[in-house]
Amino acid sequence: MQEIDRSVSSSLPTSWADSQRPLPRRVVQPLQSFLATEAASGVILLIAAVAALVWANSPWSGTYERFWATELTFRIGGVELAEDLRHWVNDLLMAVFFFVIGLEIKREVVHGALRDRRAAAVPVICAFGGMAVPALLYLAVAGGEGSSGWAIPMATDIAFALGVLALLGSRVPPTLKVFLLTLAVVDDLGAIGIIALFYSEGIAGWWLLGAVGLVLAVVVLGRLGVRHLFVYVIAAGLLWLAVFESGVHATIAGVALGLLTPARPFHPPAAVAAEAAPLLDDVQGDDIVDESDEAAMREVGGLADEGVSPLARLEHSLHPWTSFLVLPVFALANAGVDLGARPLGEALVEPITLGVMAGLVLGKPVGILLAAAVAVFGLRLALPEGMNWRHLGGVSALAGIGFTVSIFIAGLAFEDPLANDAAKVGILVASLLAGAVGAAVLFTAGRSRSPVDPAG
Repeated sequence: MQEIDRSVSSSLPTSWADSQRPLPRRVVQPLQSFLATEAASGVILLIAAVAALVWANSPWSGTYERFWATELTFRIGGVELAEDLRHWVNDLLMAVFFFVIGLEIKREVVHGALRDRRAAAVPVICAFGGMAVPALLYLAVAGGEGSSGWAIPMATDIAFALGVLALLGSRVPPTLKVFLLTLAVVDDLGAIGIIALFYSEGIAGWWLLGAVGLVLAVVVLGRLGVRHLFVYVIAAGLLWLAVFESGVHATIAGVALGLLTPARPFHPPAAVAAEAAPLLDDVQGDDIVDESDEAAMREVGGLADEGVSPLARLEHSLHPWTSFLVLPVFALANAGVDLGARPLGEALVEPITLGVMAGLVLGKPVGILLAAAVAVFGLRLALPEGMNWRHLGGVSALAGIGFTVSIFIAGLAFEDPLANDAAKVGILVASLLAGAVGAAVLFTAGRSRSPVDPAG
């Protein structure tokens, strides 16, 4: 994790071939913190997935399904919400995760790698190739009854992928981490659109209209300068309920709120510093004992908050919770495949399993590399500084680690437990293979010190 911190901070000012200007601290530090948290959370996520598999295949395996099938009911006025624990995790807790994804996407668009269109062009193009080819390959292999799972191999699990890069340390160029993050952000955006368009059923018009009205209300509140968090928490709860009841998957509410979160501070940091300076000058001595001094420090703290964007504050506050709590709970609830239900060899030759594995292990790297070839040799764009084609091959293999969102989409795609388990087996095996292949390629790739361009 410290290796990520040092490498990212030292490389970001020259991350892309066409950018030589130092990135401002407000971009480097949030990105540095984000990458470190993601890499560390991959370990916790792996532990939770292994724990789910062990539990589901232990002598107490019956308790696994019984526990997650426990029904929990809430009544809000005339609305009754009755779901089992697994669905509460997938519909409610994962809405918080997708809210953080929305914040992440907006940060990258406003301040990060997606802000510079030319710099972001190659990973964005690669991301589209890495979504299209796996879906087509899955359909070619799984087709028929398994066709509803076509989107499963399109996703990249950034936590696991960055965790592998962290293990490799300085053997990979630091720009590779930024490239992978950009690719994964576009993957996430694609997954969000797919969930909204293809995995939402039985749309209830009035509830959907209410959800649209609540989104507009949040926009108006922001324009009016309303800043009290409680107001937005209430609006978020109502929006989640409206989207849940509308038939659109409830996690879309989290994404919408993330994208609506202001990405700029209410007051410029320079103005905050100027306003806080007289208050600090009035503080007497080294120890704060006077009530006026305490009041001044509280006011300075409030001013400091005003100089940080709501997006940065929320991402800083929620990202550790989603990484170290929400995602592990999701893995614990969803990764427990009963391998004793049928022989593993039989499960591995199921069309759905093979389709998922083909999409993630083969489709991801092939799609990304083909798209990169089009970008570099067709559109005359350059790979990021410090990367060569072997690095790109390694990172494209790592993109086949599709754990979290792939399992999430599998649960939406298949109501049949056997089909869902077949997809999960494919995801787990494919993610292990993709991680091993990507790590092996990158371990032997070496470091390139000059940008790769079509002429080179």
